[in-house]
Amino acid sequence: PTALPAAQEPMLLLAVTEVLANSAAFTYFTAGALRRNISGNMLPRRFPLQLRTKSMGLFAPELQERYPDQPMELHLSARRQPLLSCRPNALHGTLFSSAEAFVVLPNATRIPAFLLNIDANVTGKPTISRNRLGGTVSLKGPLCLPRAGLRGLPVPQVKRLENMLKFGLWLFGVPWANSECCAHPVP
Repeated sequence: PTALPAAQEPMLLLAVTEVLANSAAFTYFTAGALRRNISGNMLPRRFPLQLRTKSMGLFAPELQERYPDQPMELHLSARRQPLLSCRPNALHGTLFSSAEAFVVLPNATRIPAFLLNIDANVTGKPTISRNRLGGTVSLKGPLCLPRAGLRGLPVPQVKRLENMLKFGLWLFGVPWANSECCAHPVP
């Protein structure tokens, strides 16, 4: 339990508890809202890994051999409820997700390629500067755990894929999250 400060002047005080944060995480997870499908046209052109079998051939050469230069999709979903904890000046979360990769054939059929579990730790810190409310996001991980190669394909070379994923998230994901969190005017 934390005592809230006495108001010296009119103010808005917002307190978030672990119960509130984990209840929200449970609700989103149970409702199936923690799912996202990503296609190649959703990634920035400069992203180091494009969703095509040609790019994924670095990690799973058999994929490029079997389906030369075909587009791919990633289906991301939470496999467990995220665990959230409140720390002084920060909200910390552990995310447990799965990424299933599909090859998209010219007739729009999706062929399963591989399945990975991806776990990550995320910390969000709120900031107030002058009259602006913002925040910063930091990421530890992700850790990729191979689950299965599908349709006779071997599991991709996970360490190389994990390094590329980390690079892409640090280069694009974290800056995007920080730009979304930062600098909202406080009335």
